[in-house]
Amino acid sequence: MPTSSLATAADRTQLLILGRGADPTSERGTVCPGEVPAASDPSLVARARAAKEILGDSVFVLGHHYQRDEVIEFADARGDSFKLAQEAAANGADTIIFCGVHFMAETADILTDESTRVILPDLAAGCSMADMADIAQVERAWEDLRAAGVGPDHTVPMTYMNSTAAIKSFTGRNGGVVCTSSNAERAMEWAFEQGEQILFLPDEHLGRNTAVLDMGLSLDDCVVYNPHQPLGGLTAEQLRDAKVVLWKGHCSVHGTFTPAHVALARAKNPDVKLLVHPECRYEVVTQADEVGSTSYIIEAVRNAEPGTAWAIGTELNLVGRLAQEHPEQDIMFLNDNVCFCATMNRIDLPHLVWTLEELVQGRVVNEIRVDPDTRHWAKVALDRMLSLPGRSDRD
Repeated sequence: MPTSSLATAADRTQLLILGRGADPTSERGTVCPGEVPAASDPSLVARARAAKEILGDSVFVLGHHYQRDEVIEFADARGDSFKLAQEAAANGADTIIFCGVHFMAETADILTDESTRVILPDLAAGCSMADMADIAQVERAWEDLRAAGVGPDHTVPMTYMNSTAAIKSFTGRNGGVVCTSSNAERAMEWAFEQGEQILFLPDEHLGRNTAVLDMGLSLDDCVVYNPHQPLGGLTAEQLRDAKVVLWKGHCSVHGTFTPAHVALARAKNPDVKLLVHPECRYEVVTQADEVGSTSYIIEAVRNAEPGTAWAIGTELNLVGRLAQEHPEQDIMFLNDNVCFCATMNRIDLPHLVWTLEELVQGRVVNEIRVDPDTRHWAKVALDRMLSLPGRSDRD
C-alpha cells in the first residue's frame, strides 16, 4: 500500500494513495491519481448514477456549499465543513467521499470511527488559508512568545476550523480550542477565561473581527504575527502587550472583497443589503448590513422578504446557487470579478466519477488518515469547542 506525506513531514498525518499511477513520494497537490475521465465525456452523469446505485448505502457523499453544481447533484448531504464532518460521523457508512478540501476530510477522519474510510477525490484540493499556518511555523511562534517573555500560562491558542489536523492537535495539546465562524465569540470568551492572551490561527480577519467587533477590544489590542519574519515582524514588547496575536493568514476568496466593492454595490442599488462572511476584511465587515457564517448567509436569504436586494460577499458557487434557488430575491455577487474557491473547484465530476468507479472495483483511492496522536489532541480541541455553553458549531 503506497503512502505519501502531506505538505510537510511535521504534519505527521499519513495520506494513503491507492490510485493507479500515483507517485508515493509526491506531496499533496502534485499527485495525478489514476485515469480520471475527461471533463467532456458526455456519459459522466450516467456513470456517476450507475456507480452510486451499485455502491448503495456503503458510500456517503458529502458536498460542501462552495462545491460545483455538477458535484452537489450527487451529494447525499450538503453543508459547511464541520456540519458535514459531523454528518459523516453519524451516518455509519463504510466509506465517506468528502467533496470539499483537505482539512475538511481530515476533520471527518478525526470524528468518524477508525473503521470508516474518508476519501478526498482530488488530493490537490487544499485550502490556501489552512496552508498559511504550517505546524513548524506555529511551533516557532510559540517559542517566540516564550523568548519575548510571555509565560506558558499567559497565552491560549485558538484555531479556526479551517486549519490542518496538525494545527488543531497543537491547539489541543496546549490547552486551546477550535472555533467556527459562528461560535468564535464564545470560544474567544472561553479562551480569555483560561489566559490573558490569545494566539489566533490561521485567519487574521476572523480573529480581528471577533476580537474588536464582538469582544469590544481595540484594534491596538491586536498584532499580526508574520511567520516569514523574525519574531513575526514584531518587537518583544508588542508580543507581550497584545491581547490577541493574529496569524498572518486569510481566505483567498473572502480576502478579495474591498471597500471599493461595497461602494460600487451601493452605487448600483442604494437599497441593497450587504451580507458578508466574517472572513472578510475588517473594513468590509464594518460596512456590511449583516455578517455571518455560510449557514447564516443561506438562512438570511431564505427568510428574507421577496424582492430584497442582496450584495453577498462569499464564494461565487454558493452565491450563484442562492440566486438560482431564490428567484424571488435580487442577488448579486459583491465582487464584479469571478471569484471561485480555486482549490474547492478541483473536486469536479470527473474526479467524483473516478472515485466512485474505483470503489465499485474494490479499490480505495485517496484515503485521508490522521495518525493516532494527532487525531487524539485535535479531538481534544474540538471537544472543548463542543462543550461551550450555547454553542453554535456551524461554519
